[in-house]
Amino acid sequence: MLGLLPFALRVFLGSFLWRDESTSSSSSLHPVLLSSSPRLTFHLRHQHAVVNSSQVIFSDFGPLDSSAFEFTASPNARDPAAYNGISTVALQSHRPQSQFAFHSARFRSMQHEQSEKVHWHTADVHGPNVDDRETLLTLAKMTNNAYYERVSSGWYDLHGWNRVRISSYPFGWEYDADGFRGHIFVADDNSTVVLTIKGTTLSWLVGGGGPTVTKDKFNDNLLFSCCCARVGPTWSPVCDCFSGGYKCDQTCLEKSLVKDSLFYNIGTNLYNNVTYMYPHANIWVIGHSLGGSLASLLGATFGAPAVAFEAPAEKLAASRLHLPSPPSAQPIFHVYNTADPIAMGVCNGVTSACAIGGYAMETRCHLGKVARYDSVSKLGWSVSVRKHSIKPVIEELLSVDWDWDDGWNGTSRDGPRTKRPVPPFIEEKDCMDCYSWEFGDFK
Repeated sequence: MLGLLPFALRVFLGSFLWRDESTSSSSSLHPVLLSSSPRLTFHLRHQHAVVNSSQVIFSDFGPLDSSAFEFTASPNARDPAAYNGISTVALQSHRPQSQFAFHSARFRSMQHEQSEKVHWHTADVHGPNVDDRETLLTLAKMTNNAYYERVSSGWYDLHGWNRVRISSYPFGWEYDADGFRGHIFVADDNSTVVLTIKGTTLSWLVGGGGPTVTKDKFNDNLLFSCCCARVGPTWSPVCDCFSGGYKCDQTCLEKSLVKDSLFYNIGTNLYNNVTYMYPHANIWVIGHSLGGSLASLLGATFGAPAVAFEAPAEKLAASRLHLPSPPSAQPIFHVYNTADPIAMGVCNGVTSACAIGGYAMETRCHLGKVARYDSVSKLGWSVSVRKHSIKPVIEELLSVDWDWDDGWNGTSRDGPRTKRPVPPFIEEKDCMDCYSWEFGDFK
């Protein structure tokens, strides 16, 4: 494992685990996927968690035994026998030909404000078909389960995929747990791996999850605030970058993001470990809330398809991490609803529910493309942090096709009313974060 090494050294050692795309063929698809877009069925293989602040460890799941206790998915669950897998589609991804060069360019930009060219490999990969509602529904249930132990009523049984027993103690739930954990699902043919990452645990919102609130909140406040969670004079900032008024030291911010124990850095370690375990597999990264933002950042780092549900906006964090930009957009997809003030970027100000809870959720711009469920005007939902939970997305939004466009045909609204499986995925245009702040070298 690479977890105990300093982050910079761990990055460069981890780069040797990365497949060298420069020597690969023009197509990076697994041979099983070359001629079609198959539907894939997965099984739960591993649980991952972090110990000692940065060391990633794994626990394997074994075959179901007769004493295992099973849970059903929900009142709306389909008959497992009728389920035929996740729909896939060919996507274009841009992957750095060398992770060593990728992170070298990051550190040179961060430390010396100098640019370094990164060579990109354009890869055809099979990713989740995000226009298919059943696919998004299944992925959402997979992300939900990262919050729960398998002996919990909050767990979704995924059409028989996870009817297994754990082969060792379900770590990641101890009293001193770090908070970064999730599951690894593997396709029956080993062609694809789905890596899930748990989001922020709010006991009053999602229930359960163990004592991970402190580190979850620290990462939220560092990644999604304008300046170290400096909301007001009574707040305790998470880094010492505030420089008075609305001024924030940019260099200080960026140095705060490369500490070993921060979740993005742990995520890169996790991803490298998974590529070592499954060197020939196509990897997807998915998550909810903070886990979704981390999935997106890892997707941007490794060129992996990523799906994020109700995620706080992470585009500013990607800029502060100095992630080199590929020639065109990566296959990163966000799904959220307009009643969720966190994903919408409006849960801010000293009187907001987020601020009252100690969270500075001030960003609003997402990477990739977004599918926005207009639950406020279409369903009459009130804006509430309770609509940030993954449960309403699963039970109320993804359970039925979305009647979205009211006759919108791209230029006018005079066409026939059309029902879509999910809202269309579009890029957020003219989006700006933290426009009232001045960032510079004030320290």
